[in-house]
Amino acid sequence: MALTNRRTKGHEGEDIDRSEASTASIKDKKRKLEGEVEELKAKKSVSCLSGRILFPLGLIVGTVLALALVEPNLQEIHAHLTILLDEYDIRLPELPELDFTRVEYEWQRLRNSIPEVWKFTNDGREFEVGEAMKARGLKAEYPIILIPGVVSTGLESWSTSPDYRAFFRQKLWGGFNMLTQVTFNREKWMAAMMLDPLTGLDPPGAKIRAAEGIDAASSFIQGYWIWSKIIENLAVLDYDTNNLHLAPYDWRLSYYNLEERDGYFSRLKTAIEGFKRRQKKKVVIAAHSMGSTYFFKWVESPLHGGGGSQWVEDHVEAYISIAGTHLATMSAFLSGEMKDTVQMNPAGAYVLERFFSRKERQKLFRSWAGSASMWMKGGNDVWGNGSHAPDDDCDSSHSHGELIAFRRTPLPGLELQGTGNMTAEQAGSWILEHTPDTFQRMIATNYSFGIERDEEVLARNDLDHRKWTNPLEVRLPNAPSMKMYCVYGHGKETERSYWFDPVEEEGEDRLVALSQPLECNSNDSDPNESCLKVGSSPITWTSWIDSEYTDGNTNPKIRNGVKMGEGDGTVSLLSLGSMCVEGWKRPRWNPAGIKVITVELPHQPIASIPRGGANTSDHVDILGSTGLNEIIVKVATGAGHEIQDSYVSKIREYAAKINWD
Repeated sequence: MALTNRRTKGHEGEDIDRSEASTASIKDKKRKLEGEVEELKAKKSVSCLSGRILFPLGLIVGTVLALALVEPNLQEIHAHLTILLDEYDIRLPELPELDFTRVEYEWQRLRNSIPEVWKFTNDGREFEVGEAMKARGLKAEYPIILIPGVVSTGLESWSTSPDYRAFFRQKLWGGFNMLTQVTFNREKWMAAMMLDPLTGLDPPGAKIRAAEGIDAASSFIQGYWIWSKIIENLAVLDYDTNNLHLAPYDWRLSYYNLEERDGYFSRLKTAIEGFKRRQKKKVVIAAHSMGSTYFFKWVESPLHGGGGSQWVEDHVEAYISIAGTHLATMSAFLSGEMKDTVQMNPAGAYVLERFFSRKERQKLFRSWAGSASMWMKGGNDVWGNGSHAPDDDCDSSHSHGELIAFRRTPLPGLELQGTGNMTAEQAGSWILEHTPDTFQRMIATNYSFGIERDEEVLARNDLDHRKWTNPLEVRLPNAPSMKMYCVYGHGKETERSYWFDPVEEEGEDRLVALSQPLECNSNDSDPNESCLKVGSSPITWTSWIDSEYTDGNTNPKIRNGVKMGEGDGTVSLLSLGSMCVEGWKRPRWNPAGIKVITVELPHQPIASIPRGGANTSDHVDILGSTGLNEIIVKVATGAGHEIQDSYVSKIREYAAKINWD
């Protein structure tokens, strides 16, 4: 028993030892867990501290940016916030009555110190022209129609197909949303924006339409205004949506398809007739850039608008052509190389050049038949021959008459195409022949680019819609009392002609002889009259404009392969002014004797203001200039008689050298 008891005690000792060891182990684990908990608490504390810092910091930064985009009224912020929180039964204590005048004053000082490029809102100066005219006693007289230029109107998606449903009712052209889409949905964006190459209409599954209302072309994106300054000055003089109408359109479409798909010209005719009926006044039409006289011929035609020869006379008081592309923009637009053509709309062109390759831009441009309306018109009679051009300087080292010239010897085998220095006619055919057959067909069935001097043929052209975008092949409307104003800028270097690299081939494509006539389908006249020659295998270029060639000491100056001339930064002076000072002075193109007044605005930008300020005459920025705003306001308020011819360039000298007769 004693032995048994000793054993029992021994076992008890062992149990005690084990118990003590177990307790120590538990304590160790507890301490370890407590250490881990403390470590986690420390991390959480740091995380919370970071959140407490970063969240308010983000809130402050976001608030500052938001306030930079709006005109804040600090006295109303608490009231608006209270109304919002009431929806969720959240109560804020009433703030004491405080005078925020000093705070608002200091905020305004801060905003005024922000560089102009960061100011996204108006600061009050936009209304100065309107206020000055109002002080004279002028007020709204004639209803006014504003017609935007190419790429100015916002475009939004209406497609409900699965591929494009994510874009529904979003702007794909214009607005910050466009930047999002081209960044994250580039392929879908491009597929939606392209037109069907055969029909020139919507591709399968996609449906894009022009935005509606005044906001459709007031600004391209927040802070990049287009028509907003003109609208602001007109508003001071009692213009609003009852007597002012902005007529946006899908600028990708050919003019013919604009009516076929969207009924654009029918709706424009209805808007003008409505103004005339309600206001008992004829309308003033102000059209920028691509906005052309096509509508006048459409509305007169018995096959189209059906208005008859008196409609324009009865409904239109004045037509203001703003930086009109009457005879051309240059050919770089179709090449996909933006060059100086970016100034057609710098914000939109930035997106295209930043996110899309030259080949992708070519593909887009060549599906947008609307831009082809700005192709060169008049051939060598207007743009010069191999030895001289109307706008050459007397000491020029190279003539603009050679629209395309080569510094280097063309590649072997290219002599088949005559690929040497080329005049406007040669270059026009050469470039168009090497676009896709579908694009050539679209051009041939919608446009014509010659010059017509026979008055009987001009009369017949009144029924041929292909001629209506070319002022050299169609007459002005029968509206003797209508006044016409050509207003454009001068003094900014503008692309005029080009140095090209010899064409290089990709893959196994080869240049081929172009001999087969293109069969056109036109019901209005001879189907082959204005058709182009088409090759069976158009090539793809690896290089067009000789971008490595720059020389600022030669005349004309050469910048990245572009020979610079006179104009408004986008459109050549010959295109802007020749019809105004010479062409429309001739009865064959102006049988009604419409008075045409030409006003050239000198380009005098302020270097410290990104878009030039009140005296800029850049192709787009002219819409915000004081000079143009004064002209539009005067014509709209019945003071158009004060506007007289004003020249700052040699346009009359240049235009006199054109082979009109």
